[in-house]
Amino acid sequence: MNDSDSRGLMKSQYLSLMARRVGMCIVLLLGVVLFAGLFSVSSYNGVSLLESYGYIWDHITGVTYPLRSPEWWADYYIWNTSLPRVFVAILAGMGLAVCGTIMQAIMNNPLADPYATGISSGACLGAVAAIISGISFSTIVGEMGIVTNAFIGALIPAFIIIAVARRIGSSPATLILLGTAISYFFNALVTLIMVSSDPAALQDAYLWQVGSLSGMSWEDLPVMAVATVLSAAFSLSVARQMNVLSVGDKGARSLGIDVGKFRMICLVVVSLLTAAIVSYVGIIGFVGLVAPHIVRIVAGSDNKFVIPLSMLTGALLMLIADYMALSVTVTADIPVGVIMSMIGSPIFFLLIVFNRRGYGRLYRWHSPASP
Repeated sequence: MNDSDSRGLMKSQYLSLMARRVGMCIVLLLGVVLFAGLFSVSSYNGVSLLESYGYIWDHITGVTYPLRSPEWWADYYIWNTSLPRVFVAILAGMGLAVCGTIMQAIMNNPLADPYATGISSGACLGAVAAIISGISFSTIVGEMGIVTNAFIGALIPAFIIIAVARRIGSSPATLILLGTAISYFFNALVTLIMVSSDPAALQDAYLWQVGSLSGMSWEDLPVMAVATVLSAAFSLSVARQMNVLSVGDKGARSLGIDVGKFRMICLVVVSLLTAAIVSYVGIIGFVGLVAPHIVRIVAGSDNKFVIPLSMLTGALLMLIADYMALSVTVTADIPVGVIMSMIGSPIFFLLIVFNRRGYGRLYRWHSPASP
């Protein structure tokens, strides 16, 4: 057997081993996410796990209860409050994890996250303008007006960066610097609006900024679900190209990838998905940053494995954070973004400090062909 055949056999064995390992992890994580979601539903309502399952099953099969009976109220609250909140947490965690994985791959930077292009600051400006000043980019008013404002506001910095980068170059350093500059500008506008607002409106604006799952309903799901599914499908379809970017822009070009065009397409996808999420739940940090790093410890850096595992890990992190947000106190609903930061920052710190193989190797982007 010559060297070429030997390398081919090693690659095949490595991919087979990783596929089995990732498949087992996906099944395990999926089970944990489903259990965590059902556990959250039962915890929100003070009923047991089996009772929650029974109420959900009865609702699906058309079982009804006497009006305003304890069972009727339990079914109403589970179906109209608890389940939408759980599904939004799962979708937000999955979507932010996908965005984080894509950003870290196309930037070749372990510190890149979904908000690196200033999307969060743009969303904040749109939402705060609607909440405090009543200024809207659309004719929609009320809660959906805030969502619409936040969505449009999130897209403004993203497309500014894309337009400018097409003229001056789309290197990772350029994109991150542009995102930093735009973030400072939009944050200044947000501060300018907030310093002149009344206390009640200021509180609403602040709670939106830190991220919350309060008041979620079934109507909030379709946009997030469609955006997450389509973006996940796109990212899986271009996982090989994202892997190739790990060798650097010159190496990727030599392998036939139009790096600038590919990076811009990925930025558009990330911008749309991130905007679709933050416009409903606000700014929730660390999910897109931490979830891919946790996965790479187990599954390596092949993005076709990292993407699905990161989605499930992000969903689990969001469910844990939301459960903790409701369990810390009974007198107030602590924003989930606060709890997520308290969870995510120590995890990220520990991933760096206690990585025995060294800081650099934690973030080394291995080629799928390299065992």
